[in-house]
Amino acid sequence: MKYDLIDNQLFIKNRKNFMAQMRPSSLAVFNSNDIYPISADSTLPFAQHRDIFYLSGVDQEESILVLFPGCPKEKHREILFLKETNEHIAVWEGEKLTKEKAFGTSGIKTVYWLKDMEKVLFELMTQCDTVYINTNEHYRANVETETREDRFTKWLKDKYPAHSVAKSNPILQRLRSVKDQIELDLIQQACNITEKGFRRVLKFTKPGVYEYNLEAEFMHEFLNNRSKGFSYTPIIGSGNNANVLHYIENNQPCKAGDLILIDAGAEYANYASDMTRTIPVSGKFNDRQKDVYNAVNRVKNDATKMLVPGTLWEQYHVEVGKLMTSELLGLGLLDKADVQNENPDWPAYKKYFMHGTSHHMGLDTHDYGILTEPMKANMVFTVEPGIYIPAEGFGIRLEDDVVIQNSGEPFNLMRNIPIEVEEIEDIMNS
Repeated sequence: MKYDLIDNQLFIKNRKNFMAQMRPSSLAVFNSNDIYPISADSTLPFAQHRDIFYLSGVDQEESILVLFPGCPKEKHREILFLKETNEHIAVWEGEKLTKEKAFGTSGIKTVYWLKDMEKVLFELMTQCDTVYINTNEHYRANVETETREDRFTKWLKDKYPAHSVAKSNPILQRLRSVKDQIELDLIQQACNITEKGFRRVLKFTKPGVYEYNLEAEFMHEFLNNRSKGFSYTPIIGSGNNANVLHYIENNQPCKAGDLILIDAGAEYANYASDMTRTIPVSGKFNDRQKDVYNAVNRVKNDATKMLVPGTLWEQYHVEVGKLMTSELLGLGLLDKADVQNENPDWPAYKKYFMHGTSHHMGLDTHDYGILTEPMKANMVFTVEPGIYIPAEGFGIRLEDDVVIQNSGEPFNLMRNIPIEVEEIEDIMNS
């Protein structure tokens, strides 16, 4: 890992909060992710399953966490099973967690090697009635690959068919959506790294550079600041490419007079940032581009003010739609007849702004959170309105990451990242 060691009090607290919501006489199991093969002996870079990381801080493959708050043996109430390390593994693969370092990382005293897992688990299963399995129930999830967690769940249910099964995910959805201050500091660090990357790109951009050149400038800055890289696949769309919402080819030249939509954020310690800015290739917005840009920025600013405790996600998007409708009327993109005759299920503004305005953010870019429940303090949301005009050859989206506060407006984690037209032009022409 490139990041500094995280205070293990975060993970101790997360486990305590999770176990407080478990049924009596139950245990919960969490698995690391696989290392995924490409072909021959090649693999993708390892990325830890966010749930086991959230509860333990362990950031390596072949790891299992077991939580059993009611276990008769106190030492078995929290257990880590890890891939055994030795001098040979250290030479060929690099150092893995020792039992001592695992305790320092997680605050868990009982650490076994994986070879002992089935024997220890058998003892634990004779002492409990219910086992919590960890399924992916995120509202955007669409997973075709069988994960390590899936394989373990099949094995567990087959070996212990008489046990009741419960789900960890509803507990985690609520816990992970409300951030601890340590988490907020880590997300702020990710946003600070993103800021450095964006300022570098502003000074680098000029007609004739390619979209991938800008991607490379971000990556240079991210790696130099202890990030593994992007927290999601970046979108760098110049000209009409900005009107493709998930454009990720990033392979076209940036032409004089065009705008570039940049949706890119650094990760830090597995925590995400999620930024969108739209900048002029030539360092100057024309009048039409500026008018649309400022309209999007006004919607973003007004939408941000609505993110307060008690707000309902669905109603929030209805209100943002009203803001956007007003701006589109002002820009001449809609007229009153369009609005009067609109389909309530697909309002007129959706022609130019067809996606949602906000999503939870944290360990995942589209983080855990139950959208039917009211917003709470210390939730982190993106705010990302956009206006897309293929007929005019450009699209504009602006996005910040904000923390809901107990009172007052949300705290903008991207408050230092340039966004106003004049500031962007000044930096690009300095």
